[in-house]
Amino acid sequence: MDIQQPFLLFLCVLHLTLMGVLSKHVDHRNLFTQRVCCKRQSHFVYIGQDILGSHISVDVGMCRSHCGAPTTPPYEAGKQQYSKYSSMLDFLKSKKTRTRGPAASQSAGPLNHLPSCGVTQVCEPTGMRVDRLLLFEGHREVAVIEDCHCEIKLAQCIRVPGLRTYFSETPYETVIDVGGCSQSKGSPDGFSCVPTKFESALVETPNEVDLIQIVAACELKESCYRVRYVEYYYETVHHAEGVKEEKLKEIDVGRCLGSCTTGNRCLLRSPSDPEICHLWSERQSSSCVPQGYESHSFVNQYGQIRTILSITSCHCRN
Repeated sequence: MDIQQPFLLFLCVLHLTLMGVLSKHVDHRNLFTQRVCCKRQSHFVYIGQDILGSHISVDVGMCRSHCGAPTTPPYEAGKQQYSKYSSMLDFLKSKKTRTRGPAASQSAGPLNHLPSCGVTQVCEPTGMRVDRLLLFEGHREVAVIEDCHCEIKLAQCIRVPGLRTYFSETPYETVIDVGGCSQSKGSPDGFSCVPTKFESALVETPNEVDLIQIVAACELKESCYRVRYVEYYYETVHHAEGVKEEKLKEIDVGRCLGSCTTGNRCLLRSPSDPEICHLWSERQSSSCVPQGYESHSFVNQYGQIRTILSITSCHCRN
């Protein structure tokens, strides 16, 4: 009995020691928990002026796709660096040299931008909220990111779910899957996964019924591209037997979607770090315009010849 107690005590101490070593090993090896930091961060966009003339900026948010390295307070960093030099003059000279040298900024870059979510995933919004603002020009809808998570990066260009909340925190609150397009990897240069087919959904409001556009299909296209857009007309056809027939004529008149690069949209940059933008302007209106046309002529129900133009191609206007 006296021999068993010391032996059991030895086993307990050994168990605790092994658990401590293993936990320490796991903490240093678990790169996934260290690197997964897909978070929402503030992203202010200038919307316009309200009915009182005040300038309105909205935090629409953005999903941060990289982890930040542990930061040291500025006074601690300066104290540590200054202790390496014999005088303040030497410290300032070395600091000036480091800021001019490109090697320092390149070496510090990877430490501050560790990949998050892993190689096979992307940081995407989990849900969005649509806020309606009353501006001087009228009502304006703004999509706001609520939260972010790691989403698997798909190899194909397909439609993916995209939940949006309309009339949040009101009796008319409605969640609709408006859809979106996957961020497909391995696509050709200059091509991206974009919506090419749309549907509609009705949302009840206190005053009327709103029509919401929903993405139905996606394809790999250039940034400025043509999509199918059908219009119907009545056409009168005269047959050889003298019979007059009235039928429905379908014409794909087409539409141009997408956008073209319109320069930098940053309105307010950080004085300490010019790469940080505190306030962004709205995306410029699309300059993707029709380039090619073709005509469709037919006799309408009143016996008149009518010509409809349809878009065959689109391009970015200079």
